[in-house]
Amino acid sequence: MVAARVARAARRAGLAVAGCGGDAESAGELLAGRARLPEPFTVPLPIPEVARPVRPGRYEVTQRVAAVEILPGLRTEVWGYGGTFPGPTFELRRGTPAVLRVRNELPVPTSTHLHGGVNPPGSDGYPTDLVVPAGHAAPHGHPGEVHHPVVKDYRYPVEQRAATLWYHDHRMDFTAPQVWRGLAGMVLVRDEEEDALPLPRGERELPLMICDRSFEEDGSFRYPQAHGGHGHSHARDPDFMEGVEGDVILVNGAPWPVAEVTATRHRLRLVNASNARRYRLRLSPGGRFTQVGSDAGLLAAPVAHDTITMAPGERFDVVVDFSAYPPGSTVTLLNTLAGGPAGNVMRFVVTRRAPDDTAVPAVLSRPPGRPRPVAARTFDFRRTDESWTINGHRYRPGVPLARPRLGTAEVWRLTSDFHHPVHLHLAHFQVLARNGRPPAATDAGWKDTVDVRPYEVVDVLARFDGHRGRYMLHCHNLEHEDMAMMADFDVI
Repeated sequence: MVAARVARAARRAGLAVAGCGGDAESAGELLAGRARLPEPFTVPLPIPEVARPVRPGRYEVTQRVAAVEILPGLRTEVWGYGGTFPGPTFELRRGTPAVLRVRNELPVPTSTHLHGGVNPPGSDGYPTDLVVPAGHAAPHGHPGEVHHPVVKDYRYPVEQRAATLWYHDHRMDFTAPQVWRGLAGMVLVRDEEEDALPLPRGERELPLMICDRSFEEDGSFRYPQAHGGHGHSHARDPDFMEGVEGDVILVNGAPWPVAEVTATRHRLRLVNASNARRYRLRLSPGGRFTQVGSDAGLLAAPVAHDTITMAPGERFDVVVDFSAYPPGSTVTLLNTLAGGPAGNVMRFVVTRRAPDDTAVPAVLSRPPGRPRPVAARTFDFRRTDESWTINGHRYRPGVPLARPRLGTAEVWRLTSDFHHPVHLHLAHFQVLARNGRPPAATDAGWKDTVDVRPYEVVDVLARFDGHRGRYMLHCHNLEHEDMAMMADFDVI
């Protein structure tokens, strides 16, 4: 134990050279599980249920404890939307407002954030805007903390382009353990522009929420004990300052699943819902991803990739043409940022040939043009005095670091000392440059989360449309977020 702590301390001391040839791709500390790992590619890929409205434009979901089978033969207690992990997929339509009533039957407060949503501040999932369970009594609160007894209505205008979004818990200090326990799911926004495209749909459109977890011997989730998520302690396990990585890769809540596909094009809606783990996805024995969309919607034109690197919170909308593989063959989705079991994600089995009238057109959409910026700001994500900070400050609720004007755009320079996936609430942005050079091919399109690597300078052009009020930017390494690597900005 002492030796392990010394090794971790040495590793943390080495963060200063992480971007200079050191352990540059490590984004968290591995928490080894105690359960026997299942054989990969034996569990069928589950597809989360699509939520049905209780009446037009209105949905209801209950956050509750449930026991589910994740590892074969074992039961895992999850905290889930609807008692499932992931929660149901919500399919929303541009121009059709939606109300989501969240009922909290968990033993802890929650705050639901629609990641990528352009929503009014009261429905954004601010970390101190809490839905508290019946009988809950908090021994302390944060400045401006608001409690909604048992239920809250989140109002979503859905005045945004078709895109792959996701939703998850956002409670102050406890986002990481509560998402780890299962509080996450996907949202697909549709619109007429997307409807007109000949992209794969129906059974050939697969939502894939990728994350990692560790398990105890009895099948329960394993998470650092210093912060288990039940109480109100601000204690953090110092061995996991970098963030927590699990040793089991889950897709839609299943370990290393397998999906049968026909030898046709399939659309994969990829979400990295991990707390800290980054993935570099590759197809084996070869193949390409044709990217058609990013975080905030369709690209103007498709972009082909041999590999895709995804940081926590990022989404990639891609098409894979399985007709390139003979029937009976297997295609494995690999994670080349990890060795051992975490080097695999899932497998596809190509079953047979089938008619395919889909295509990836050369022109996908007419996304919003790039506006002229009216200001420039810098946000430095860095470890300061044993804390994760932005511009040298731990999070101060209600103290904005910026006041952009509604309907304007600004250049925000993001700098870092470690892997910090930076997420902006409300505002969508385009990546302008990395270290003064052109952005990566995978930076294309309008985004809300960007992978800022160690000692990197990333310039983004952020657009502030939709609503005035208080919003946030933060690191989407959820342990960093819980360790106060967040900041407010006010849209005025």
